[in-house]
Amino acid sequence: MRVRGCNSVCSAVGLLLAVLCAAEAAKVNKHKPWIETTYHGIVTENDDKVLLDPPLIALDKDAPLRYADSFEVTFTKEGEICGFRIHGQNVPFEAVMLDKSTGEGVIRAKDKLDCELQKEHTFTIQAYDCGEGPDGTNMKKSHKATVHIQVNDVNEYSPVFKEKSYKATVIEGKKYDSIVKVEAVDADCSFQFSQICSYEIVTPDVPFTIDKDGNIKNTEKLNYSKERMYKLTVTAYDCGKNRASEDVLVKINIKPTCKPSWQGFNKRIEYEPGTGSLALFPSIRLETCEEPITSIQASIELETNHIGKGCDRDTYSEKSLHRLCGASTGTVELLPAPSSATNWTVGLPTDNGHDSDQVFEFNGTQPIKVPEGVVSTSLKEPFTISVWMRHGPGGREKETILCNSDKTEMNRHHYSLYVHNCRLVLLLRQDPTESENYKPAEFHWKLDQVCDKEWHHYVLNIEFPAVALFVDGASFEPFLVTEDYPLHASKIETQLTIGACWQGILGNEQKPTVLARMAQYFRGNLAGLMIRSGKLENKKVIDCLYTCKEGLDVQLPEEVASSSLTLEGDDIESFEKVMQHISYLNSRQFPTPGIRHLRVTTTVKCFNEETCISVPDAEGYVMVLQPEEPKISLSGIDHFARGAAEFESTEGVTLFPELRIVSTITREVEAEAEGEDDPTVQETVVSEEIMHNLDMCEVTVVGDDLDGDHESLEVDLAQVQQRGLEISSSNVGMVITGVNTMANYEQVLHLIRYRNWHTEALFDRKFKLVCSELNGRYVSNDFKVEVNVIHTANPMEHVNNAMWQPQFINQVKHASVDLSGHNLANTHQASVVPSAATIVIVVCVSFLVFMIILGVFRIRAAHQRTMRDQENGKENEMDWDDSALTITVNPMEVLGQQIESSLCL
Repeated sequence: MRVRGCNSVCSAVGLLLAVLCAAEAAKVNKHKPWIETTYHGIVTENDDKVLLDPPLIALDKDAPLRYADSFEVTFTKEGEICGFRIHGQNVPFEAVMLDKSTGEGVIRAKDKLDCELQKEHTFTIQAYDCGEGPDGTNMKKSHKATVHIQVNDVNEYSPVFKEKSYKATVIEGKKYDSIVKVEAVDADCSFQFSQICSYEIVTPDVPFTIDKDGNIKNTEKLNYSKERMYKLTVTAYDCGKNRASEDVLVKINIKPTCKPSWQGFNKRIEYEPGTGSLALFPSIRLETCEEPITSIQASIELETNHIGKGCDRDTYSEKSLHRLCGASTGTVELLPAPSSATNWTVGLPTDNGHDSDQVFEFNGTQPIKVPEGVVSTSLKEPFTISVWMRHGPGGREKETILCNSDKTEMNRHHYSLYVHNCRLVLLLRQDPTESENYKPAEFHWKLDQVCDKEWHHYVLNIEFPAVALFVDGASFEPFLVTEDYPLHASKIETQLTIGACWQGILGNEQKPTVLARMAQYFRGNLAGLMIRSGKLENKKVIDCLYTCKEGLDVQLPEEVASSSLTLEGDDIESFEKVMQHISYLNSRQFPTPGIRHLRVTTTVKCFNEETCISVPDAEGYVMVLQPEEPKISLSGIDHFARGAAEFESTEGVTLFPELRIVSTITREVEAEAEGEDDPTVQETVVSEEIMHNLDMCEVTVVGDDLDGDHESLEVDLAQVQQRGLEISSSNVGMVITGVNTMANYEQVLHLIRYRNWHTEALFDRKFKLVCSELNGRYVSNDFKVEVNVIHTANPMEHVNNAMWQPQFINQVKHASVDLSGHNLANTHQASVVPSAATIVIVVCVSFLVFMIILGVFRIRAAHQRTMRDQENGKENEMDWDDSALTITVNPMEVLGQQIESSLCL
C-alpha cells in the first residue's frame, strides 16, 4: 500500500500514522547543505574530466528518514541538493549535479586545458539545497570549499637547443673535462616531459663524448697536424623519450700548442707586372702567447740572388747604363755583347741567356784578348775600373780579372786586377821616371764578398797614389799597400786580356827558347767590365749603377725601396700596422719573371731586457708573373731599284727610306655576345701598340762582305750623336747602340746610305736589319732589303747603224783590198759578198746571245723573288721605285730588229 498523502495516511492507518503525518507536515527547511572544506583534483590536458579527492557530495540534515521496505516514503525537496556553484573569475571549470537526492556531483573542464599555459587552478565551490515548498523558497547554501586542480602534462613538445650552433677552440695535446656545453630546453610543463634526460653525439668515430648535462670532452689527446677542426652533430632526448626536433652542429677548432710566431702570412704572393706596389703582409699579426714584451725588432729581407746580378735591374748594355746614370763620355766596354762590330766575346760561355744579362762565364780555360785600339793601354790618370763579379772560394793561385802585360818576350804586368785568397788586388806599376824610388804598386782588400758566390758590383777610382774601392756602393779602404820600383824602359808592346794574363818565360842556357803561355786563369762570372779614362766616377753614378729596380717599400714619403728593411717598436699593435704596409715594388716595364724569396727575422725582448720568446723566421716568396711581351715589328719597302749613277754619287742610295718600327703586345679579351649561352663566343686576341725604348739596331750585309775599295755604308754622324746614339761599322755592316726611343732609331735608320762607285759588275745588293730591346731580350723580325742596280747604255753610242757596225767588223778588216785599176764588177762580187755574210752571221749570233743572257737574268731575278716571298711571307708588296728610271733604247735591240727583218728572215 503506497501512502499518497498525509491526510489519506492519517485516515487510513490509525492514530500512529496520524501522529507521524502531523510531524511531517510541521517539518521545515532548517539546515544548510554540508560539503568538505577542501578538494584536490587532477585533470589531464586536452581532457575535461577532473578526478576529485574526496568526491564531490553534499549532505543535508533536512533529508527524511527511510522506513521499512514494505512501503515507499518520498523525500521532501527541503532535503534535496539542487546544485553546486563555482566562485572565481575566468574559472575554466563547471560543476555538474549527478543526483539531487544523494547530493553527488562532478567537476568538468569547460574547454581543453593547456598545462604549458597554467599548471594549477584554485577556486571555491558551494552547494545549495532545493529550499521549502513547491516554489523552492528559503533555499539554504553550504559553506564555500576550496578546490585545487592540477593539470597533468602530455609530452607534446620535443627538445630544442638554445643555440643554432656551438664553437670551441682547444689546444692540441691536452685532455679536457669539458670543452663546450650544449643545452636544450623542452616546452612541456611537467618535470618529467620538460627535463632533458640525455644528449647524444650522432657523428660516428670522433674522439669526443657527451654527458647527460651536455658537456662535451675529448676522449684522447688531439693532434693539430692530424685534424684542424672537428664537426659534431649532437641531439637531445627529454624524459619522455622525445628526440630534439633539430640536431645542433658543434665545431671544435684544434689550435697548435701556442708557439710565438707570425700569423696570417701567405707564403706565395703573386705580383702582376705594371701594377705598382703590392702589400706583402696585409693580415699579418704576431702571436706572443700572452708573454709581456717590451720591444720588437724585425728584419725583412727580399732575396733575389738567382736573378741577373743580384736583383731585377735594367739589362741594357753597360755602356748605355753608364750614360743613363749620368756618366760622361769616355767609358769603354770591355765585355760587350757579341755583334758584327764587337766580336771578341764570341764563343765565350754565357749564362745561357738567363734574364738577358750580359753575363760571361770564365771556367779557367777561355781567356779573351781585347783588340788593339779598343782602349788605350797607357791610361791617363785618373781612371776608373768597374765590374760585376761573382766568385766562389778559389784555389791558392791568382785569378786574373783584367791584365795589361807585355805582348812578347817579357812577362811584365803593367796593371792588373785579380783575386787571391778572397782578396781583391790591384796591381799598378808606374812607367820609368827620373827618380827610381819605391812607389805604391799593389793595393789589397780582404773582402768576404770576393768568395761568397754572389754577385757584387766593384768600382775602383784610381788617382795615383790614392785608390778608392766601392763594393755595392759602400767604400772600402785597402788594408795593405805594397811598394815597388817603376818599370824599366822597354819598347815591347802590351796586350790587354780578360780572364787570364799573358806570361812569357825567358829561356836560359839549358832552354834557350821562349815559352809563351796564358796563366792565372779566372774561374767565375764577370759582367759589365768598363774602363773610363781621364775622370773618376762619382758616388751618385756608382749608386745608380748598383741600385735595383725592385725592392721593399714601406709606403712612407721618406722611404726608398730596398732589398731589406729593419723595423723596431715596443707596441705590438702599432708594429703590426707598419708590417701590414710593407709592399713589393718593381719599376721595370718588363720585369724578370720568377721567384723572389722573402724572409722575416724577429727578435722580441721582455721586461728583463732579455730575449724571452723565440719567434721563428717567417719565409715565403713573391712570384713575379710573366709580363706581356712586346713584339717589335719592322716594315717598309723591301725591294727597289735605282740607277747606277745614284749608287756612284756621293749621296748614295737610302736603304730604309720608309722604315717603320712598331711595338705591340697581345691580350686575350672575351668577345661580347647578345646571348650568354652563345657557343660561338670565344676569347679573341687583341693587339695594342705600346711605346718603349730600343738599345740596338744592326744592319748586316747578306752575302759577300763589303769591299772597302768600292762600296760602303754611310750615315751622318753628327745627326746620330745629336740623338744620343752611337754607331760602329765594319765590312759586315753597321751597329747603332744606345737606349733611345723607337722614333729616334727610325730617324737614324732613315739616314743610312749605301754607296758603290764600281757598279759595272753589280746587279743587286741585300741587307738585313734587326732591332732589339733590353740587350736582346726582345728582338724584332729580320727585315730584309734588296736593291737592284739599273744599268744604262752610253748616250754617245745611240747612233745610226753605219756608226755602230764597225764595232762588229773590226775582226775582218784584213779582208779589205785596194780596188783601183780592177774591174769593179768582178772584184766586188768576189770580196764584198763574204763580208756581208759575215756581218749578218755576227749580228744574228750577237742578238741571240743577248736574248739568252737577258732571259737567264730575268729567270734568276724571278727565282730570287719567289724564294724571298717564301721565306719572309712577302710582308710588303714589291715597290719598284721609278723615280730615277729612264727609258733607254738598247742599240743592240734596234739593230737586231732591223737585221732580223731584212736579213735573218
